[in-house]
Amino acid sequence: MTDNARARKLADRIQVVVAETLDRRIKDPRLGFVTITDARVTGDLREATVFYTVYGDDEERAASAAALESAKGVLRSEVGRQTGVRFTPTLAFVPDALPDNARTIEDLLDKARAKDAEVREVSTGKTYAGEADPYRKPGEEGYEEDAEAGSEAEAGSAAGSGSGSDEGGAAKAGEGDVAPAGDDTDGAATK
Repeated sequence: MTDNARARKLADRIQVVVAETLDRRIKDPRLGFVTITDARVTGDLREATVFYTVYGDDEERAASAAALESAKGVLRSEVGRQTGVRFTPTLAFVPDALPDNARTIEDLLDKARAKDAEVREVSTGKTYAGEADPYRKPGEEGYEEDAEAGSEAEAGSAAGSGSGSDEGGAAKAGEGDVAPAGDDTDGAATK
């Protein structure tokens, strides 16, 4: 049975321990401006994934990834010492995709802003195809007249719908027109 609250607590603690250890104990020159953004622990508390970002270009990111891999043993022993768990989880360092995703979203927002500005430029000085507000409002001229004319038309159509014939002049079928039981005419009445 997994305890998600315990796994989350351990993940938070691992994140802090790894960040502090990188700051104080690891003196690898390849290690650049690394920020530990998140840590996640599996439900059985055996494996921890540590997400990080590196400020710099691709070369600095690759160097920092190599430095983290070489410092993995020191970091794991420090995590075990400071957390006090029976089994110290193995650490896996994964570059966080959050900055790349944020950059992509910012680029898309910039494109949307440019399109909005373009539409705003095109629409300046233009007028509506019809009236600015095509809806009639109570109290305006002609509003009540249309409402009264509509109610008279509804009353006339309701009175004409009660006749025994439809508009084409054909009489409606009565209840007594039933096809014989052995007839294959799909229920059509024959006389």
